[in-house]
Amino acid sequence: VQLQASGGGLVQAGGSLRLSCAASGGRFSLYTAAWFRQVAGKERDFVAVTSWAGGITSYADSVRGRFTISRDTTKNTVDLQMNSLKPEDTAIYYCAATRRRFATGVVPDPDAFGSWGQGTLVTVSS
Repeated sequence: VQLQASGGGLVQAGGSLRLSCAASGGRFSLYTAAWFRQVAGKERDFVAVTSWAGGITSYADSVRGRFTISRDTTKNTVDLQMNSLKPEDTAIYYCAATRRRFATGVVPDPDAFGSWGQGTLVTVSS
């Protein structure tokens, strides 16, 4: 499956952004979908993950309560609503998909995902 991320931009601290990831070329509804983020010179970090049907979600501690991941299986999209943004949320955000399943509470490893979007830059100014 091919992924295309969009929606990044510049926002002030406390503001909101919504990222969207569109999938094509496969039965996206069968895939676990996630968002990761990466700052230059650092490893790619887990942000949020949703099960294939969207009923099970999990978040990194740093974003829980502020970010919401959701998917629309009819439109083959997975979105990340980001509220109360902080300067430390500044990063390139990547959507990813895998046929693997993860137990609730397990932090997915980026190496488990075979499909990646191109990344979209989110910059939060203080």
